[in-house]
Parts: sequence; structure tokens; C-alpha cells
Amino acid sequence: MAEEPEVEPGATPVEETQPSTPGAKLRAAREAQGLSLQDVATRTRIAQRQLEAVERDDYGALPGIPYAVGFARAYARAVDLDEVVIAAEVREAVHGSDLGANRYEAFEPADPARVPSRTLAWTLAAIVLLLVGGYIIWRTQLFTPPTSEEIAAQAPARPAARPAGVTAPAAPVPQTVVFTAVDDVWLRIVDEAGERLKDGTMKKGERFTLPAGARNPTILTGRPQALSVTVGGKLVAPLGEADRTIADVPVSAEALLARGAAAGGAQAAPAAGQATPAPAPAN
Repeated sequence: MAEEPEVEPGATPVEETQPSTPGAKLRAAREAQGLSLQDVATRTRIAQRQLEAVERDDYGALPGIPYAVGFARAYARAVDLDEVVIAAEVREAVHGSDLGANRYEAFEPADPARVPSRTLAWTLAAIVLLLVGGYIIWRTQLFTPPTSEEIAAQAPARPAARPAGVTAPAAPVPQTVVFTAVDDVWLRIVDEAGERLKDGTMKKGERFTLPAGARNPTILTGRPQALSVTVGGKLVAPLGEADRTIADVPVSAEALLARGAAAGGAQAAPAAGQATPAPAPAN
């Protein structure tokens, strides 16, 4: 019979000195390298109190299962242990603890040290809110009808009443007035009695034909450049400057034709300062 090796009284068997828990293995590896907990905290950017909980296998002192596993993985890398093995042992241990029995976590951070700081997260959230708010304000201004102050500021002076005794010119032959939206635009067209002939947003490509019996119709809009207007199939001059609110602008066929004639006359007039040739003397 082989003789059994003698064990000195009070000596601890070799197999019992080997660390058996993940925390004990991490602590043994740290001490073997002569590192302090503060050294590991500096390497991993994990709080020392949380590293102490990992060494004690006290997972209930950590925020949750993902953090317990993530802290152990980072600790293992810092002391040159197999992080995959340590992580698996921590998962097995944590699911048998109170933490695993009372909590369920659906995700696991790869490395808690790489999680963005709270300041960065709040900054990004504020930037996103500002961008969303700016977009909402822009859309609101684009499709909101102009205010009464804008209408009063842009309204042209009403023509003076016709002097008594002056005969009104003969009414011209009615011609069809058609409005075509070249872009989304809000407008309001009313007759002299205040009846709304057209009120709302016209989508790009939408057309509106002015009723033939409309009496002295006028238009209100904040984007005159988004409208193409024809009289009898012929394009007339723009109703106003781009992105400038116009109000009480006459849009009957007669008014639009007179507007086009006035614009054409202004272009034909000689430039300021240019001399007009004198007529030839009579023979």
C-alpha cells in the first residue's frame, strides 16, 4: 500500500488555498500584481466601492445585473484574467443571489467605463429638443395666416372715391382669372361684401378659378410668389414681393390687366436722367 503524504499539523491543503469565487480570483490576481484597489479603479474608471463589492461577491450592492457583469469584466481585463470566464462565473453567481431573484435586466453593457457621461447625455438631449422645437416653429410660421398687424402694415391705401359727375368707363368683356399654386400657399379671396370665395391652403399644382360674378374680389396671402395668375390664359405680373404679406389686393380681371399695363408702362418709360429727344420742327 502506498504511503499517504504527511500533512503538517495546522497546515491548509493546497486545493483549499485556491480562490473559488470570481471576486476572490480577481482579488488574488490584483494582489499578485501588487496593485491596490485604487490602481484598478484608475485603470477601469469604476468607483472603488463598487470594485470592493465585486471582490466580496456582494452583487446586491451593485446597481444591477448588467453592471455586476460589466464591472467584473473590466476588472478582469485590468488584472490580465480571462474576462469571458469571469463574466460567466459572475452571471452564474448573480442569478443565484437576491439580486438575480428580484431583478430582471434585458441588456448588458459591454464596458461600463465606456458609457457616456450624464452631462454628455443631457447635452445631446437638449440639442435634439432645440432642433425639434425650431422645426415646429418654422412649420407653424409657414402655414399660419398673417396677423392683423402684418395685414395693416402691408395693406395698400384704398383708392379715393370717384368725383361726382364723372362717368364710369364701360365694363370690359369678362375674362377668366385662374390662380395656380406653384408651391404650398395659404390665401384668402373675398368679394366686396366680405364673402369668402377661397380660404385655406392650396397645395402645389392646385388651381382655383375666380367666379365670373365675383364683385371686386381681393386677396390676402403671405407668399405671393407661390401663386401663378392668368387672365384669359395669359400670365400677369406677380401680385407682390416674395415672402411679403399682401392684403386687399384687387384680383378681378380688370384690376389684374390694369396692373400688368402699369408694369409694362413703367418698363417702357425712359431711364431717370436720360434726355427725351425733341420733336422735329415743322416745315
